[in-house]
Formats: sequence, C-alpha cells, structure tokens
Amino acid sequence: MTKRPSPISATVDFDADGVQHGFLKLPISNDESAWGAVMIPITVVKNGDGPTALLTGGNHGDEYEGITALMKLASSLEAKDVQGRVIIVPMMNVPAAMAGRRTSPMDGGNLNRSFPGDPDGSVTEKIADYFTRVMVPMSDVVLDLHSGGRTLDIIPFGASHVLEDADQQRRALEGAKAFGAPYAMIMFELDAAALFDTVVERQGKIFVATELGGGGTSTPESLAITERGVRNFLIQYGLIEGQVEMPAEPQVYLDMPDASCYVQSEHSGLLELTLALGEAVEQGQVIARVYDMTRSGTPPVEYRAERSGILAARRFPAQVNMGDTIAVIAEVVESLA
Repeated sequence: MTKRPSPISATVDFDADGVQHGFLKLPISNDESAWGAVMIPITVVKNGDGPTALLTGGNHGDEYEGITALMKLASSLEAKDVQGRVIIVPMMNVPAAMAGRRTSPMDGGNLNRSFPGDPDGSVTEKIADYFTRVMVPMSDVVLDLHSGGRTLDIIPFGASHVLEDADQQRRALEGAKAFGAPYAMIMFELDAAALFDTVVERQGKIFVATELGGGGTSTPESLAITERGVRNFLIQYGLIEGQVEMPAEPQVYLDMPDASCYVQSEHSGLLELTLALGEAVEQGQVIARVYDMTRSGTPPVEYRAERSGILAARRFPAQVNMGDTIAVIAEVVESLA
C-alpha cells in the first residue's frame, strides 16, 4: 500500500545554492493552537555539485552536545567553504528538546524508536516518516549526534555497526574513526529495528552515530570534541577542505559484540558504582552495588562484570529502578574491521 505524502513541508529550497535558514513545518491542532505547527529549524548550505551530508541532533531532546554544536555550525558555515550540500537539523525532535526530555511531551514518542514512521501516525511518527522518505533519500552520508541525556553518562566515541554490505560497513567505520573522538566503536544496539540508524543503513547510505557525554548537560570538553568531530566528518566525506584532526592521545578502539555488554539492574534502590567512566574492568569484578532505600542495615546487592573491558557508559542518577541499564562494558581491541 502506497503511503500518502508527508504532511511536513519545508520552507527551504534544497536545490538552491547559498545559505538558507528555515523550518520543517508539521501541522498540529491542540488546546494551545487550533491551527498550529511544530517548527523544526533547518539550515541548508549548498555550493554546486557534490555529496550531501545530513547532520542531525536532538533525536532525543535531552542530549545537548549535538544540539549545541549544530546550532553553532548553522550560524557559521558559509557556502563558499562547502562543495556539495550540508543539511543541518539541530533538533529532530523539537517538542522533546523544548521540554528538555528524551521523549516528546506531545505524544510520549521516542523518535529513535519510531522509524520508519507513519505520515498518518502521531507527531513523532510523522517526523520519523519525513526523515525516512524525504531527508535520507537526498543524502549520501548521515551523522546523528547522540549523548547520554539525563540518565546516562558515556565516554565520547564515534560509532558504526556491523552491516551486510562490506563496503558500506568499511566506509561508515572510516567515518566513525575520522570523527576523531577519543574512542571509536563498533556498537551493538539492543533494539535496532526502529532506529534512525537502521533506516539510513537500509537505504544504502553511510551512517555514523556518536555518544558524547551526558547527564543532561554539556561541558567545554564535550563540545570541543563534538565540534571537531562534525568538522572532521565533513572533511572525511569531501564536503569541506582540510585535514582530519585526531585527538592528542592515540584513539582507543572498542567493540560491543553482544547484549552481555549491557548490565541492567534487577533491583530498585540507591546505586553505587565502583569505578569511573573509561576505567578498566575485569570479568567477575564488582562494578556496582544497589542499596535498599526502604530500610537500613540491609546488605547491598552486588553486580559483577560478565566480561572484561572498560566502563563505556554508566547510569547518571544515583537512584535506579528495575530494568535500568547501570553500566555498559565494551571490549578494547587492537583494530576495528
């Protein structure tokens, strides 16, 4: 069955040279605005023929490193510096970003679990559908900037995935490395089917994801890594001239082979992590304790690592509920392929 056209319209001309700032407009009708619209800011910078890079942030609304870096880039990138087309969407999920939440307050939708979307669905599903059917097809390479948001803190890395197409996987991995974060990773996703990543990859496009910090904030260090990484990405794929700038220390390569990398809590209570982000982990080591907050004098429940590696991500709030991911352990490898 053929889907109807997207209800979203763009106020920019994707084919025009120069710099344009505008919106993706999604009509809505609610108690606050009978004939309203969700206004998603977008910038298009185009100069002649060449590849198209789609740069996205705010897929989750509480992940600020990408949002901030792309807002800054949209104000500074000039057409004369570009060969091809750069499309910048700092906040894919504007309702979530405005509310400072991971998910949309309009429908509870998690955009990065809503792909490929539906033009007749919820607000979040309509946004996902527009990116699936309009934005991704016009792109050659896609960089989606993530971090841990309010509930996670994550070491800074560029990431790609294992793909059926060996050349597509190779080119994406090259981009993940060239992003120039302190770490580069082949990432295992717990629920990949409805991700933006998967939609892009299935269309044969090059996709690079990131994790760049977290805690629902950004720091000078995390922003510097993000801004350098965006520039490196554009250089790597021929959109702007320059040399890829790598970190001062040698990049560390990480692999997440399966779901055992994720440590999820089976208890609710107060979380104590026994090591810091980036520290080495040995299989069997106690990495966390969860304390019963309803009474004193009760020994904590200990959580032990199922594999050796480093602590790549951790839960940020001290309170934890059953099912929350409290730690992610990634293996350190000599090379990625």
